[in-house]
Amino acid sequence: MTSALILAGGMGNRLSELGIPKQFAKVAKIPLVMYCIRAFENSAGIDSIAIVAQENRQERLRGRLEECGIEKFRTFAPPGRTRQHSILNGLLALQSLNPQSVVIHDAARPLVTEQDVGDCIRAFDGHDGATPVIPLNDTVYQSADGMFVSSLLNRNELFAGQTPECYKFAPYLEACKALSDEELGDIRGSSEIAFKAGMKIRLYKGNTQNFKITTAMDFSFFKHLIEERGL
Repeated sequence: MTSALILAGGMGNRLSELGIPKQFAKVAKIPLVMYCIRAFENSAGIDSIAIVAQENRQERLRGRLEECGIEKFRTFAPPGRTRQHSILNGLLALQSLNPQSVVIHDAARPLVTEQDVGDCIRAFDGHDGATPVIPLNDTVYQSADGMFVSSLLNRNELFAGQTPECYKFAPYLEACKALSDEELGDIRGSSEIAFKAGMKIRLYKGNTQNFKITTAMDFSFFKHLIEERGL
């Protein structure tokens, strides 16, 4: 069984002008988080869905899930101090369902598609995990002090990570539980824990349209795409 874990617990401080966490801002009368939830609901490879969300958002979101006929939703989990703390909370909430694998996705990437979810699960098959990546097009510099170039990096060996990403549930949960609270807070990306735990993570081609909404420009572009597509 494969469960999806949707991360929608952030406060959206970098888009504070919305007056609401971005994942709950409405575009075409639909909260951003619902766009990605629908993709997981419609994916044949997903059996159940858990959502990390602030407690004061959960009941309203539950009502929206029912209105939209989301049948795979099983449980909420509270957000943690950092993204990785939230992931651990979500994994613990899913534990009683005994999934063999978990697909983790950021609600801030609302343009994820059923194809993206399917690609993730197919890439994961036979591995400990799988994560989508995008090649870097620009020259990449390393700077120790942020003022001068320390070294040039080979961009052919560097990739930008996305979600959804998939992991074997039990070993990934144990890898998260093995870290201290401080160590969890220092994690830069979901795959970092898996890599350090010796899990073999398959990289596969991501989708450039599955971008993360971080800035006001990102949000405006998303609104434009939704209006253009008539969704």
